[in-house]
Amino acid sequence: MQKKLLDYLEIEKENHLMQLIDLLKIPTISSDSKFNSAMKRGATWLQNHIKEIGFNNVTIIENRDKVKNINPPVISANKKGHPIVYGEWLEAGPNAKTILIYGHYDVQPVDPINLWETLPFEPTIRNGKIYARGSSDDKGQFFCHLKALEAHMKLFGKLPVNVKILLEGEEESDSSLDEFIINNKELLKCDYAVISDTEWIAPDTPSICYALRGIAYVEVKVTGPNRDLHSGTFGGAVDNPIQVLASMISKLKDEHGKITIPNFYDDVLELTEEERNEFKKLPFNEENYKKDLGVAALNGEAGYSTLERTWARPSLDVHGITGGYTGEGAKTVLPSWASAKISSRIVPHQKPNEISKKIADYLRDIAPPTVKVEVDELHYGGPVLVNRHGEGITAAIKAFKKAFNTQKVVFMREGGSIPIVTVFENELNAPSILMGFGLPDDNIHSPNESFALENFFGGIRTAAIFYDLLK
Repeated sequence: MQKKLLDYLEIEKENHLMQLIDLLKIPTISSDSKFNSAMKRGATWLQNHIKEIGFNNVTIIENRDKVKNINPPVISANKKGHPIVYGEWLEAGPNAKTILIYGHYDVQPVDPINLWETLPFEPTIRNGKIYARGSSDDKGQFFCHLKALEAHMKLFGKLPVNVKILLEGEEESDSSLDEFIINNKELLKCDYAVISDTEWIAPDTPSICYALRGIAYVEVKVTGPNRDLHSGTFGGAVDNPIQVLASMISKLKDEHGKITIPNFYDDVLELTEEERNEFKKLPFNEENYKKDLGVAALNGEAGYSTLERTWARPSLDVHGITGGYTGEGAKTVLPSWASAKISSRIVPHQKPNEISKKIADYLRDIAPPTVKVEVDELHYGGPVLVNRHGEGITAAIKAFKKAFNTQKVVFMREGGSIPIVTVFENELNAPSILMGFGLPDDNIHSPNESFALENFFGGIRTAAIFYDLLK
């Protein structure tokens, strides 16, 4: 069966690439209302395509809150947000495994447009890659699964497992998918959630991600006088909120890169010696890493390697500071207020709501009595740790090996966050399999995003074999 699948996929490579190009042409930028019509067009394109694969039960869901099943086929919207595309094929039988395939069809904005070598929504093939916004994050990756399912349906008229497809349009903006999942647990019930939205440690090294950091994101506002003041008249007598905020920020870490917030590290799950030894064997070159970033030296928590710092240790970073006068020329203002956006990437077993509270409490504690401090929680998601020895992971390893003709498949972590993974685990009791096909130089979220063609075609082969192994 697997040889038949692979032979078929080889013949269909050009068709699959042309179909991906059609999908990538749709500018599905979820965070910009100017692209709302494109978002609907993208959802409709996927609905039709999944139907063409052989799924009879496919719908566009626009009402997040009240859906308890997928009838009627199209549900009118009464909540702001972009559509979910949902499809299911459940004819493998009650004893077969049920797989939930998750992906997102929305993409990041394209600014700065002048740094793109070719237009972001005019997909271009060069250097063995397809260049377009969304090529790797995440259209190209989840499309691998659609083509793998299509191969099974075309060749055998059925799938080896029950499949549910869940494609959202808000991952890159303000996702409300967690509410939909909580309200529709029976609809989405599954044995595994499969997500291809991660990358390999290096080219030619298929990698399975087994841990993600979570995030706790806050905004702090420091307010001093009730209006902006003349710095000549009031400077030296009234505390400057920008300088106070800068001082507070400087107290969040010590000179060794350790976060100074009390009890911050209480729940951190330490790396095992086995994991630390595995990290050392991965194809990671620190000199190349520095060269790529254009920095002379790296910095971080003392006692840990670069991979350990970015994958398995908590971090805390300031993303932006606002306040005072930043226009052209001079204006001698003592500002009334200043604000900063701050996030912490957290690790198992830290809890995002608890970390947000610790950050907020500490900022209030270290502020002088000359200012008022307000802290708002903006966003958070939990960390993820996957069982590396489960049946699904074992099948993914075997599929990678056969699809890419290699014996080298490695485990890795990632420093980023995919908050929906924790929702799948907590609400559906479904372990996630993070079998990504991206590469470190795909430039996701940046100009000239790309997806290696070999990884696109290899991803389709991997997914096709993976579903066969799970039967």
